[in-house]
Amino acid sequence: MNFLRHIPFLKAVFLYSITAFGGAQGHFAIMMKTFVGKRRDITEQELLEYNAFCQLLPGASSTQIITLIGYKRGRLPLAVITLLIWILPACSLMSFFSFGIGYFEEHRLQNDFFKFIQPMAVGFLAFATLRAYTLLAANKIARMIMVLIMVITYFLFKTPWVFPGAILLGGIITNFTEKTKKVRVEPRPIKWGNIVIFFLIFIIAGTLSELARKNEWRERKALNLFENTYRFGSLVFGGGDVLMPMMYEQYVIRPATERVQEKNQNVLKIPKNEFLTGAGLVRAIPGPTFSFAAFVGGEALKPEGKTMQLWGCIIGTLGIFLPSALLVLFFFPVWNNLKKYAGIYRSLKGINAAVTGIMAASTLFLMKDISFFELNEEPAISFLNIGVIAGTFLILTFTKIPAPVITLLCLLLGWIF
Repeated sequence: MNFLRHIPFLKAVFLYSITAFGGAQGHFAIMMKTFVGKRRDITEQELLEYNAFCQLLPGASSTQIITLIGYKRGRLPLAVITLLIWILPACSLMSFFSFGIGYFEEHRLQNDFFKFIQPMAVGFLAFATLRAYTLLAANKIARMIMVLIMVITYFLFKTPWVFPGAILLGGIITNFTEKTKKVRVEPRPIKWGNIVIFFLIFIIAGTLSELARKNEWRERKALNLFENTYRFGSLVFGGGDVLMPMMYEQYVIRPATERVQEKNQNVLKIPKNEFLTGAGLVRAIPGPTFSFAAFVGGEALKPEGKTMQLWGCIIGTLGIFLPSALLVLFFFPVWNNLKKYAGIYRSLKGINAAVTGIMAASTLFLMKDISFFELNEEPAISFLNIGVIAGTFLILTFTKIPAPVITLLCLLLGWIF
């Protein structure tokens, strides 16, 4: 790989990593502006396809998408570097907060500095939705699928399986309604390496974790932590909104049960107030929501000393992101092979329409938590919320101002007001 020619791309990834607020939906919209509109690393159609494909897999979807963009440009070496640049800023911040949690209080973390980030994310999403809609506007069936999926997703937004289920539904509809065919190309042999590694780590981690628990190994907590986070990264659909309740049950609720207290005194546990503070913090920083695992890892091993706490942050980061990377890099070549079959090819239009419907539903869902002319809010803030949404959308649509600049402007606006 000629590394030097990829430096501008990696610089763009870094800027994206430190300005990508708004969770997975906001991340996708910023990718649309940065890697499609500005840099043209991929096309709109490819980005929609990557998004649909990653929604079908467990793990961190925005992380998987940016990894695939790196993979397209420079194959596996660049994909790995892209992944590291994307996750390290957020994971480093969450690790720092793990060490400094005693000096923070939740109401100080949720300050006015970030008050316009959610309206900005809505503006980004509205822009990305409109761009995606233009690709399917001419197809009546695709428009109907988009509206159907938008309604379903809006009302079931918190249900983890709604995203892969909606995408599959869209694909099934156009598979039976589309008449377009594609000449089948001989598929390439499947490379099984990544999926073999994925399952080997899953099995070995589970086995060692259980042996460590039963035999009270000195390293048992570190092994238990890796098994927990690797399992979460392997099985979680629905992003951070699903990951956090699962971790809350594992590290806050379960250790407090009578059965666990009687039989397993060395169980990993985190104080409730510290867990909730970390959950609030991760919403206020740029980057992947799954970086919360770095904070959780540090908190879980904090009683073992500062060195083990640092190892906990590293283990949490590795455990949560490794399965996402292994799964996406294994299944993506398989997906590319499957697209060569007529049935799968016909499904792509419905899949893209479903993704657009999900984006539209996400826009509406995020808007319902933003105050517009509420009695308990200052009128100026309500007007500014509307202005930030409209302004972000218009700037993205009609100017070439990069996404990081828009993010910084919204942060500055929050600081001023």
